[in-house]
Amino acid sequence: MLQFRFSTVLKELFEASLKRPLSGSRQKTWLPTRRCCFGAASVDARAVSTQLRVLHAASHRPALRTAPCAAPLRSYCTKTEGAVEHDEQLKKDGAGTEAATDKRRNAGILPSLEDLLFYTVAEGQEKIPAHKFLTALKATGLRTGDPRLKECMDTLKETLRNTSDGVTLDRHLFKKCVQSNIVLLTQAFRKKFVIPDFQSFTSHIDELYESAKNLSGGQVADYIPQLAKFSPDLWAVSLCTVDGQRHTVGDTKVPFCLQSCVKPLKYAVAVHDHGTEYVHSFIGKEPSGLRFNKLFLNDDDKPHNPMVNAGAIVCTSLIEQGASNAERFDYVMNFLKDMAGNEYVGFSNATFQSERESGDRNFAIGYYLKEKKCFPEGTDMTSVLDFYFQLCSIEVTCESASVMAATLANGGICPITGERVLSPEAVRNTLSLMHSCGMYDFSGQFAFHVGLPAKSGVAGGILLVVPNVMGIMCWSPPLDKLGNSVRGIQFCTDLVELFNFHNYDNLRHFAKKHDPRREGGDQRQLSFGPMDYESLQQELALKAPLWKKVSPTESHQDSSTTVVYRMDNVAE
Repeated sequence: MLQFRFSTVLKELFEASLKRPLSGSRQKTWLPTRRCCFGAASVDARAVSTQLRVLHAASHRPALRTAPCAAPLRSYCTKTEGAVEHDEQLKKDGAGTEAATDKRRNAGILPSLEDLLFYTVAEGQEKIPAHKFLTALKATGLRTGDPRLKECMDTLKETLRNTSDGVTLDRHLFKKCVQSNIVLLTQAFRKKFVIPDFQSFTSHIDELYESAKNLSGGQVADYIPQLAKFSPDLWAVSLCTVDGQRHTVGDTKVPFCLQSCVKPLKYAVAVHDHGTEYVHSFIGKEPSGLRFNKLFLNDDDKPHNPMVNAGAIVCTSLIEQGASNAERFDYVMNFLKDMAGNEYVGFSNATFQSERESGDRNFAIGYYLKEKKCFPEGTDMTSVLDFYFQLCSIEVTCESASVMAATLANGGICPITGERVLSPEAVRNTLSLMHSCGMYDFSGQFAFHVGLPAKSGVAGGILLVVPNVMGIMCWSPPLDKLGNSVRGIQFCTDLVELFNFHNYDNLRHFAKKHDPRREGGDQRQLSFGPMDYESLQQELALKAPLWKKVSPTESHQDSSTTVVYRMDNVAE
């Protein structure tokens, strides 16, 4: 803050006389200098006060509003009779700043992000085929059907219809197509997603898939007649990262029922709606150490956890209490569709009927829970069981389920829509219970060897979450004696042996495993190419929206002057 003593200023104004402006250093900082000087002139106290206010305002102008590429703000030594000339000088300097920036941008010295993206894809050509751009886009992991890119893809189709050849785009047309999604596209092509080298990573995933495909053990579940109809040769893996990068291999478009994989999802809905304390006044948090369909409660006469049948039935009774089953079903379906980014979520009525006709064990559990007063007061147990069978019969594909898993990995925000679906509390609790209780009687072994939250189902699915990185759905109907997919277990085990995804892998010193993630955490360095101020703002927003201080340095090729940018309180 500038601090002046009024008498000292008056003395300087009347005694000092400067014939010319102070010469500035050739190295400028983004922030303005804090020294000022005044020319000799006869001014009254009001003019002096106005001068000080103008200079004070100039010195406190927000750094982010100053174009870093042009001449920086400076204090002036002028022969003036008041603040008017200071205002005029500041206006002239601002006009010069804008003119210099426009001149550089027009000269191509400071290309926009759209220009940089075009040059990256074009590789020296004046036009690029649209398919080349789309191929490069897919290599980053993004899909053309990504909801976030809808405006870009729609504009691209419309633009190609109006071009002479219907295939190529020049720089102007390319910029028109990508400008609506330039931030996301810049992240993708500059490899700033959570898995930067996505093609290399997915090649390893394909190898793990092929390795597990050769397994032939296990039996397809037959205690629910509809499940027994699936071929044992079906095998699929699909993944979605927290940035929306997608990869699928195998029979990923074949619908199958979630079965027990829906248990963590409906638990998350219950906690989202009612909070942890209320939900766990009915259900425990401990692994049971027993088969998932046992008629057994803990010492407090509560189901052990929401991942076994007894706990899942009670959890079902907590969702939209008092509503009809039709309304409750639609409520949960809407949640799951939001988690899946509006990708396929269906319902198998045949499986539902089959479940209900062969559900004697679950009816026995239901009556036992009713006898022990485990349900909220006024609950219709048979209606709850119908609702329970309905939720088990919800259909997904590997692709849509991987987005659900990625929503859990992303703290409850769907990666491909950006919408918050679940509260952070609900996600944290869900992942904790998946880690300790999600794999039936294999939960301890899985936590030890794989170290990731997961939930398996008797349809052959394994919903796997790598927190803050990605969600994965593996599906293969043959099950081992504990009810888990044989190929799915092998894939998850191999995945963690190859990559340091285990919750307790040391990310700094474990050199035996690959780390496909971006390294460095919050200490990542900023590296900027020549770009204009608006692009610099966008780059900072992409890379460090929460950082409080960064110090990038950039030398422009069009000038011998080195401009040093210093940014304080970037988050502002």
